[in-house]
Amino acid sequence: MIKKTLYFGNPAYLSLKNKQLVVKLPEVEKNDLPDVIKKESVRTIPIEDIGVMVLDNQQLTITQGLMAALLDNTTAVITCDAKRMPTGLLLPLEGHTLYNERFRNQIEASLPLRKQLWQQTVKAKIENQAFCLQKNTPKSHAPLHVMARDVKSGDPDNYEAQAAVYYWKNIFKDRPGFIRAQEGEAPNNLLNYGYAILRGVVARSLVASGLLPIYGIHHHNRYNAFCLADDIMEPYRPFVDDLVINVRERMEIGETLTTELKREMLSIPVLDVRISGKRSPLMVAVGQTTASLAKCFNGEIRKIAYPEFV
Repeated sequence: MIKKTLYFGNPAYLSLKNKQLVVKLPEVEKNDLPDVIKKESVRTIPIEDIGVMVLDNQQLTITQGLMAALLDNTTAVITCDAKRMPTGLLLPLEGHTLYNERFRNQIEASLPLRKQLWQQTVKAKIENQAFCLQKNTPKSHAPLHVMARDVKSGDPDNYEAQAAVYYWKNIFKDRPGFIRAQEGEAPNNLLNYGYAILRGVVARSLVASGLLPIYGIHHHNRYNAFCLADDIMEPYRPFVDDLVINVRERMEIGETLTTELKREMLSIPVLDVRISGKRSPLMVAVGQTTASLAKCFNGEIRKIAYPEFV
């Protein structure tokens, strides 16, 4: 079953009752309205159906009971700052019955294995960038395929960065020379938002697979609590890029993201990808990717299952 991605952009009371998320509106609860109207305004959603929840309003109230139930369900809870951009990610400490064993395998993975896994990750990312470029622009994607072919163990030649320079320079056909930067001009802001949603989906699946998101195969920033999530999401980024390109063709993207634009990004978990030769929603594919990574750490297989464009 595909888990739901919920977005809360207005004030609301969020609580738990009978294993259901209960959503109440403050303006209804505070006003002297008939009980029947108040009852009809309440919405409930089974906790087990929720995969990602985005809290994007400073006047949201959420109970501890609900938070505990969401974490027990391995739900990724993304919080936003006063500027309404993702700023935090809450995940459970445990999400798998073999957590201790898998965590130990992850920590004790040899350097050659981590380098090989990073090589696979970079190759998959560059190949997906090539397909995204081919799909959306008339620019030649051949240089990216060449770079992907030449990536060595550990990517010592830093083809990931070389590919990124070529890719971002050409990916928006009406914006030649576009520069990808965290604080750059639009659509950098929409890319940032989409990547935050993707990061939550990947981190959630890592925990569900018994892995620790903080311990990466390549990223090792002492201030980053999601190094492994940032590693594993790399081949999935071009799918977010493709969605942003599609949104730009239909909607105007300003310096401040509208609720409508953010809702477009909530479709990321259900984007169509191809993995292991079959079509799959992105969220399901991520689960296959993290499960295969756990098997790589355990020595059962040697290759991570990564997605391709349909």
